[in-house]
Amino acid sequence: MANISNWSDELLIKILSYLPTKVAVSTSVLSKRWKFLWKWSPKLEFDDYPNTIGDFNLSKSSYLCQYFIYKILPFYGAPIIESLRVRVRLRTLQSKDFESWVGLAISRCARELSISYLPFYKEHEVLFPSSLFTCKSLVTLKLEGFKILVDAPRTVCLPSLKTLDLRHVRFLNQDCLRLLLQSCPVLEDLFIHRVGCDTLLGLVVHDPSLKRLSVHIDSTCSIGASIIVTPSLKYFNFEDSKVEDFYCKGFSYSIDHMPELEEANIVVLRNPQDLLESVTSSKRLSLRVAFNSTEKTVYREGIVFSQLEKLELFICNDDWSKLLVQLLKDSPNLQILSLIVDDVSFFVDLFYDGGGGDWIGMRVIDGKNEGLRLR
Repeated sequence: MANISNWSDELLIKILSYLPTKVAVSTSVLSKRWKFLWKWSPKLEFDDYPNTIGDFNLSKSSYLCQYFIYKILPFYGAPIIESLRVRVRLRTLQSKDFESWVGLAISRCARELSISYLPFYKEHEVLFPSSLFTCKSLVTLKLEGFKILVDAPRTVCLPSLKTLDLRHVRFLNQDCLRLLLQSCPVLEDLFIHRVGCDTLLGLVVHDPSLKRLSVHIDSTCSIGASIIVTPSLKYFNFEDSKVEDFYCKGFSYSIDHMPELEEANIVVLRNPQDLLESVTSSKRLSLRVAFNSTEKTVYREGIVFSQLEKLELFICNDDWSKLLVQLLKDSPNLQILSLIVDDVSFFVDLFYDGGGGDWIGMRVIDGKNEGLRLR
Protein backbone atom coordinates (compact mmCIF):
# COMPACT_ATOMS: atom_id res chain seq x y z
CA MET A 1 0.00 0.00 0.00
CA ALA A 2 1.33 3.43 -0.94
CA ASN A 3 2.54 5.66 1.88
CA ILE A 4 0.15 8.55 2.48
CA SER A 5 3.13 10.92 2.59
CA ASN A 6 3.64 10.22 -1.11
CA TRP A 7 0.14 11.33 -2.04
CA SER A 8 -0.22 14.64 -3.84
CA ASP A 9 -1.63 17.72 -2.15
CA GLU A 10 -4.51 17.67 -4.64
CA LEU A 11 -5.54 14.18 -3.52
CA LEU A 12 -5.28 15.02 0.17
CA ILE A 13 -7.36 18.18 -0.31
CA LYS A 14 -9.95 16.10 -2.13
CA ILE A 15 -10.14 13.76 0.86
CA LEU A 16 -10.46 16.67 3.28
CA SER A 17 -13.36 18.07 1.26
CA TYR A 18 -15.51 15.12 2.40
CA LEU A 19 -14.99 15.96 6.08
CA PRO A 20 -16.77 18.56 8.25
CA THR A 21 -14.58 21.66 8.34
CA LYS A 22 -13.77 21.43 12.05
CA VAL A 23 -12.51 17.86 11.47
CA ALA A 24 -10.48 18.96 8.46
CA VAL A 25 -8.97 21.81 10.49
CA SER A 26 -7.94 19.36 13.22
CA THR A 27 -5.62 17.62 10.74
CA SER A 28 -3.41 20.72 10.77
CA VAL A 29 -1.65 19.36 13.88
CA LEU A 30 -0.41 16.24 12.06
CA SER A 31 2.64 17.84 10.48
CA LYS A 32 3.91 20.99 8.80
CA ARG A 33 2.63 19.73 5.46
CA TRP A 34 -0.91 19.26 6.82
CA LYS A 35 -0.98 22.61 8.62
CA PHE A 36 -2.48 24.56 5.74
CA LEU A 37 -4.07 21.88 3.53
CA TRP A 38 -7.57 22.37 4.97
CA LYS A 39 -7.55 25.99 3.77
CA TRP A 40 -7.74 24.82 0.16
CA SER A 41 -10.68 22.48 0.53
CA PRO A 42 -13.44 23.51 -1.93
CA LYS A 43 -16.12 22.61 0.62
CA LEU A 44 -16.81 24.31 3.94
CA GLU A 45 -19.24 22.85 6.46
CA PHE A 46 -19.98 23.91 10.01
CA ASP A 47 -22.69 22.15 12.01
CA ASP A 48 -23.27 22.89 15.69
CA TYR A 49 -26.40 20.70 15.94
CA PRO A 50 -24.54 17.80 17.63
CA ASN A 51 -23.53 20.24 20.39
CA THR A 52 -27.14 21.26 21.08
CA ILE A 53 -28.88 17.89 21.29
CA GLY A 54 -29.75 16.23 24.57
CA ASP A 55 -27.57 17.51 27.38
CA PHE A 56 -26.20 20.31 25.25
CA ASN A 57 -23.69 22.95 26.23
CA LEU A 58 -24.75 26.31 24.77
CA SER A 59 -21.55 28.06 25.80
CA LYS A 60 -19.51 25.46 23.92
CA SER A 61 -21.80 25.79 20.90
CA SER A 62 -21.45 29.56 20.99
CA TYR A 63 -17.68 29.36 21.22
CA LEU A 64 -17.38 26.91 18.31
CA CYS A 65 -19.59 29.04 16.11
CA GLN A 66 -17.66 32.22 16.83
CA TYR A 67 -14.36 30.42 16.34
CA PHE A 68 -15.51 29.22 12.93
CA ILE A 69 -16.67 32.66 11.83
CA TYR A 70 -13.85 34.81 13.12
CA LYS A 71 -10.82 32.50 13.34
CA ILE A 72 -11.17 30.06 10.46
CA LEU A 73 -12.91 31.93 7.64
CA PRO A 74 -10.36 34.78 7.41
CA PHE A 75 -7.61 32.24 6.64
CA TYR A 76 -9.55 30.30 4.04
CA GLY A 77 -7.59 30.29 0.78
CA ALA A 78 -9.44 28.29 -1.90
CA PRO A 79 -10.28 30.53 -4.87
CA ILE A 80 -13.49 28.61 -5.65
CA ILE A 81 -16.07 27.26 -3.19
CA GLU A 82 -18.11 24.29 -4.32
CA SER A 83 -20.33 24.39 -1.25
CA LEU A 84 -20.66 26.38 1.97
CA ARG A 85 -22.98 24.80 4.54
CA VAL A 86 -23.77 26.23 7.96
CA ARG A 87 -26.22 24.89 10.56
CA VAL A 88 -26.70 26.84 13.78
CA ARG A 89 -29.22 25.90 16.47
CA LEU A 90 -30.30 27.47 19.76
CA ARG A 91 -27.93 30.41 19.72
CA THR A 92 -28.04 34.02 18.55
CA LEU A 93 -26.46 35.28 15.35
CA GLN A 94 -26.05 38.84 14.19
CA SER A 95 -26.43 40.31 10.72
CA LYS A 96 -22.64 40.56 10.46
CA ASP A 97 -22.38 36.77 10.81
CA PHE A 98 -24.56 36.23 7.78
CA GLU A 99 -22.74 38.97 5.92
CA SER A 100 -19.42 37.19 6.47
CA TRP A 101 -20.74 33.94 5.00
CA VAL A 102 -22.46 35.60 2.07
CA GLY A 103 -19.43 37.80 1.40
CA LEU A 104 -17.20 34.73 1.32
CA ALA A 105 -19.62 32.88 -0.95
CA ILE A 106 -19.75 35.75 -3.42
CA SER A 107 -16.01 36.46 -3.43
CA ARG A 108 -15.17 32.77 -4.03
CA CYS A 109 -17.85 32.16 -6.68
CA ALA A 110 -19.72 29.62 -4.55
CA ARG A 111 -21.90 27.09 -6.35
CA GLU A 112 -23.87 26.02 -3.28
CA LEU A 113 -24.88 27.96 -0.16
CA SER A 114 -26.90 26.26 2.58
CA ILE A 115 -27.73 28.04 5.85
CA SER A 116 -29.97 26.68 8.59
CA TYR A 117 -30.58 29.01 11.54
CA LEU A 118 -32.93 27.81 14.30
CA PRO A 119 -32.43 29.96 17.42
CA PHE A 120 -34.67 30.36 20.43
CA TYR A 121 -38.09 31.71 19.46
CA LYS A 122 -37.61 34.98 21.37
CA GLU A 123 -34.61 36.01 19.28
CA HIS A 124 -34.90 38.86 16.79
CA GLU A 125 -35.09 38.31 13.06
CA VAL A 126 -31.95 38.61 10.98
CA LEU A 127 -32.23 40.30 7.60
CA PHE A 128 -30.46 38.16 5.04
CA PRO A 129 -27.88 40.13 3.00
CA SER A 130 -29.50 41.20 -0.28
CA SER A 131 -26.11 41.04 -2.02
CA LEU A 132 -26.53 37.27 -2.23
CA PHE A 133 -29.36 37.66 -4.73
CA THR A 134 -27.00 38.94 -7.42
CA CYS A 135 -24.51 36.07 -7.14
CA LYS A 136 -23.95 34.86 -10.70
CA SER A 137 -22.17 31.60 -9.77
CA LEU A 138 -24.78 30.24 -7.35
CA VAL A 139 -26.40 26.97 -8.52
CA THR A 140 -28.01 25.83 -5.23
CA LEU A 141 -29.44 28.01 -2.47
CA LYS A 142 -30.98 26.58 0.70
CA LEU A 143 -32.27 28.74 3.56
CA GLU A 144 -33.99 27.42 6.68
CA GLY A 145 -35.22 29.26 9.74
CA PHE A 146 -38.22 31.30 10.90
CA LYS A 147 -35.85 34.07 12.04
CA ILE A 148 -34.36 34.56 8.57
CA LEU A 149 -35.93 37.57 6.87
CA VAL A 150 -35.56 37.63 3.08
CA ASP A 151 -35.57 40.87 1.12
CA ALA A 152 -35.15 40.31 -2.61
CA PRO A 153 -34.07 43.65 -4.15
CA ARG A 154 -35.36 44.93 -7.48
CA THR A 155 -31.94 44.14 -8.93
CA VAL A 156 -32.14 40.45 -8.00
CA CYS A 157 -30.53 38.22 -10.65
CA LEU A 158 -29.49 34.60 -10.15
CA PRO A 159 -28.68 33.46 -13.70
CA SER A 160 -27.19 30.07 -12.71
CA LEU A 161 -29.54 29.04 -9.91
CA LYS A 162 -31.12 25.62 -10.52
CA THR A 163 -32.18 24.61 -6.98
CA LEU A 164 -33.97 26.87 -4.50
CA ASP A 165 -35.00 25.52 -1.08
CA LEU A 166 -36.83 27.88 1.31
CA ARG A 167 -37.96 26.39 4.62
CA HIS A 168 -39.84 28.46 7.21
CA VAL A 169 -38.22 31.74 6.15
CA ARG A 170 -40.04 35.06 6.28
CA PHE A 171 -40.30 37.63 3.51
CA LEU A 172 -40.00 41.38 3.92
CA ASN A 173 -43.03 42.00 1.71
CA GLN A 174 -45.43 40.29 -0.70
CA ASP A 175 -43.26 40.93 -3.77
CA CYS A 176 -40.10 39.25 -2.46
CA LEU A 177 -40.90 35.70 -3.50
CA ARG A 178 -42.30 36.76 -6.86
CA LEU A 179 -39.20 38.84 -7.64
CA LEU A 180 -36.94 36.02 -6.54
CA LEU A 181 -38.61 33.36 -8.69
CA GLN A 182 -38.88 35.45 -11.83
CA SER A 183 -35.16 36.28 -11.62
CA CYS A 184 -34.03 32.64 -11.82
CA PRO A 185 -34.26 31.85 -15.56
CA VAL A 186 -32.87 28.29 -15.32
CA LEU A 187 -34.53 27.21 -12.06
CA GLU A 188 -35.40 23.50 -12.13
CA ASP A 189 -35.99 22.44 -8.52
CA LEU A 190 -38.08 24.48 -6.05
CA PHE A 191 -38.96 23.55 -2.46
CA ILE A 192 -41.11 25.89 -0.35
CA HIS A 193 -42.26 25.12 3.19
CA ARG A 194 -44.65 27.81 4.36
CA VAL A 195 -45.42 28.55 8.01
CA GLY A 196 -47.74 31.07 9.60
CA CYS A 197 -45.02 33.63 10.21
CA ASP A 198 -43.85 33.85 6.58
CA THR A 199 -45.96 37.01 5.98
CA LEU A 200 -47.28 35.75 2.62
CA LEU A 201 -51.00 36.00 1.91
CA GLY A 202 -50.73 33.39 -0.82
CA LEU A 203 -48.32 31.46 -2.98
CA VAL A 204 -47.68 32.19 -6.67
CA VAL A 205 -45.31 30.02 -8.70
CA HIS A 206 -45.20 30.84 -12.41
CA ASP A 207 -42.19 29.21 -14.04
CA PRO A 208 -42.13 27.56 -17.48
CA SER A 209 -38.80 25.78 -16.93
CA LEU A 210 -39.39 24.25 -13.49
CA LYS A 211 -38.96 20.45 -13.36
CA ARG A 212 -39.55 19.62 -9.69
CA LEU A 213 -41.82 21.44 -7.23
CA SER A 214 -42.46 20.66 -3.55
CA VAL A 215 -44.89 22.81 -1.56
CA HIS A 216 -45.66 22.35 2.14
CA ILE A 217 -48.33 24.58 3.70
CA ASP A 218 -48.46 24.57 7.48
CA SER A 219 -51.79 24.70 9.32
CA THR A 220 -50.82 28.10 10.78
CA CYS A 221 -50.56 29.84 7.40
CA SER A 222 -52.83 32.77 6.63
CA ILE A 223 -55.63 32.45 4.12
CA GLY A 224 -54.86 33.00 0.48
CA ALA A 225 -54.59 31.29 -2.89
CA SER A 226 -52.00 28.86 -4.23
CA ILE A 227 -51.49 29.74 -7.90
CA ILE A 228 -49.17 27.39 -9.77
CA VAL A 229 -48.34 27.55 -13.49
CA THR A 230 -45.56 25.05 -14.27
CA PRO A 231 -46.09 23.39 -17.69
CA SER A 232 -42.72 21.56 -17.73
CA LEU A 233 -43.03 19.95 -14.31
CA LYS A 234 -41.91 16.31 -13.96
CA TYR A 235 -42.42 15.89 -10.20
CA PHE A 236 -45.05 17.58 -8.02
CA ASN A 237 -45.33 17.31 -4.24
CA PHE A 238 -48.11 19.26 -2.52
CA GLU A 239 -48.84 18.96 1.20
CA ASP A 240 -51.44 21.21 2.80
CA SER A 241 -52.32 20.73 6.47
CA LYS A 242 -54.87 23.54 6.62
CA VAL A 243 -58.41 22.49 7.52
CA GLU A 244 -61.31 23.96 5.59
CA ASP A 245 -63.37 25.60 8.29
CA PHE A 246 -64.88 28.95 9.19
CA TYR A 247 -61.42 30.53 9.42
CA CYS A 248 -60.15 29.12 6.13
CA LYS A 249 -62.82 30.01 3.57
CA GLY A 250 -60.47 32.26 1.62
CA PHE A 251 -57.95 29.53 0.87
CA SER A 252 -58.05 28.12 -2.66
CA TYR A 253 -56.04 26.36 -5.37
CA SER A 254 -55.52 27.49 -8.94
CA ILE A 255 -53.14 25.00 -10.52
CA ASP A 256 -52.73 24.67 -14.27
CA HIS A 257 -52.54 21.30 -15.99
CA MET A 258 -49.05 19.75 -16.04
CA PRO A 259 -48.75 17.83 -19.32
CA GLU A 260 -45.16 16.63 -18.69
CA LEU A 261 -45.86 15.30 -15.18
CA GLU A 262 -44.49 11.85 -14.28
CA GLU A 263 -44.99 11.66 -10.52
CA ALA A 264 -47.25 13.44 -8.03
CA ASN A 265 -47.65 13.27 -4.26
CA ILE A 266 -50.69 14.99 -2.75
CA VAL A 267 -51.52 15.32 0.96
CA VAL A 268 -54.54 17.47 1.82
CA LEU A 269 -57.27 17.76 4.44
CA ARG A 270 -59.79 19.25 2.06
CA ASN A 271 -61.45 18.50 -1.27
CA PRO A 272 -58.65 17.47 -3.70
CA GLN A 273 -60.61 18.16 -6.89
CA ASP A 274 -58.60 21.19 -8.08
CA LEU A 275 -55.34 19.38 -7.41
CA LEU A 276 -56.39 16.16 -9.14
CA GLU A 277 -57.45 18.00 -12.28
CA SER A 278 -53.90 19.32 -12.65
CA VAL A 279 -52.14 15.93 -12.34
CA THR A 280 -54.12 13.78 -14.78
CA SER A 281 -50.97 13.22 -16.92
CA SER A 282 -49.03 11.65 -14.05
CA LYS A 283 -47.77 8.07 -14.34
CA ARG A 284 -47.36 7.66 -10.57
CA LEU A 285 -49.69 9.19 -7.99
CA SER A 286 -49.61 9.08 -4.19
CA LEU A 287 -52.76 10.46 -2.56
CA ARG A 288 -53.54 11.10 1.11
CA VAL A 289 -56.88 12.85 1.63
CA ALA A 290 -58.64 13.43 4.95
CA PHE A 291 -61.70 14.93 3.21
CA ASN A 292 -65.19 13.60 3.91
CA SER A 293 -67.88 14.39 1.35
CA THR A 294 -71.62 13.73 1.16
CA GLU A 295 -71.45 13.94 -2.63
CA LYS A 296 -71.56 10.80 -4.77
CA THR A 297 -68.24 11.71 -6.36
CA VAL A 298 -65.16 13.25 -4.73
CA TYR A 299 -64.12 15.05 -7.92
CA ARG A 300 -66.12 16.03 -10.97
CA GLU A 301 -67.03 13.62 -13.74
CA GLY A 302 -64.89 13.68 -16.87
CA ILE A 303 -61.45 13.66 -15.20
CA VAL A 304 -59.42 10.79 -16.68
CA PHE A 305 -55.97 9.66 -15.55
CA SER A 306 -55.02 8.23 -18.92
CA GLN A 307 -51.29 7.80 -18.15
CA LEU A 308 -51.57 6.54 -14.59
CA GLU A 309 -49.76 3.23 -14.02
CA LYS A 310 -49.20 3.22 -10.25
CA LEU A 311 -51.52 4.59 -7.56
CA GLU A 312 -50.83 4.78 -3.84
CA LEU A 313 -53.90 5.65 -1.79
CA PHE A 314 -53.78 6.26 1.96
CA ILE A 315 -56.89 5.18 3.83
CA CYS A 316 -57.48 7.87 6.42
CA ASN A 317 -61.16 8.89 6.06
CA ASP A 318 -64.64 7.44 5.59
CA ASP A 319 -64.65 8.19 1.86
CA TRP A 320 -61.71 6.02 0.89
CA SER A 321 -63.79 3.35 -0.89
CA LYS A 322 -65.78 5.96 -2.80
CA LEU A 323 -62.59 7.69 -3.90
CA LEU A 324 -60.98 4.36 -4.79
CA VAL A 325 -63.87 3.25 -6.99
CA GLN A 326 -63.87 6.59 -8.79
CA LEU A 327 -60.11 6.50 -9.38
CA LEU A 328 -60.22 2.92 -10.67
CA LYS A 329 -62.97 3.83 -13.10
CA ASP A 330 -61.02 6.82 -14.40
CA SER A 331 -57.59 5.13 -14.67
CA PRO A 332 -57.77 2.76 -17.67
CA ASN A 333 -54.01 1.94 -17.72
CA LEU A 334 -53.51 1.37 -14.00
CA GLN A 335 -51.21 -1.58 -13.23
CA ILE A 336 -50.32 -1.32 -9.54
CA LEU A 337 -52.46 -0.10 -6.67
CA SER A 338 -51.30 0.19 -3.05
CA LEU A 339 -53.80 0.90 -0.28
CA ILE A 340 -52.18 2.01 2.96
CA VAL A 341 -54.02 2.23 6.27
CA ASP A 342 -52.18 4.78 8.37
CA ASP A 343 -53.06 3.57 11.87
CA VAL A 344 -52.16 -0.13 11.45
CA SER A 345 -49.63 0.02 8.60
CA PHE A 346 -51.86 -2.26 6.56
CA PHE A 347 -50.96 -2.51 2.89
CA VAL A 348 -52.99 -3.88 0.02
CA ASP A 349 -51.37 -4.29 -3.39
CA LEU A 350 -53.56 -4.83 -6.39
CA PHE A 351 -52.02 -6.08 -9.60
CA TYR A 352 -53.39 -5.61 -13.06
CA ASP A 353 -52.82 -8.09 -15.85
CA GLY A 354 -52.00 -5.25 -18.26
CA GLY A 355 -53.93 -6.66 -21.17
CA GLY A 356 -57.20 -8.42 -20.50
CA GLY A 357 -58.82 -5.61 -18.62
CA ASP A 358 -59.40 -7.56 -15.37
CA TRP A 359 -57.84 -7.31 -11.94
CA ILE A 360 -56.14 -10.67 -11.40
CA GLY A 361 -54.96 -10.57 -7.80
CA MET A 362 -54.59 -8.81 -4.50
CA ARG A 363 -51.68 -9.12 -2.10
CA VAL A 364 -52.32 -8.26 1.54
CA ILE A 365 -49.23 -7.26 3.52
CA ASP A 366 -49.61 -7.36 7.30
CA GLY A 367 -46.81 -9.70 8.23
CA LYS A 368 -47.85 -12.35 5.70
CA ASN A 369 -49.01 -12.63 2.08
CA GLU A 370 -52.37 -13.93 0.99
CA GLY A 371 -53.47 -14.36 -2.61
CA LEU A 372 -57.08 -13.60 -3.55
CA ARG A 373 -58.88 -13.81 -6.86
CA LEU A 374 -60.81 -10.74 -7.98
CA ARG A 375 -63.36 -11.14 -10.76
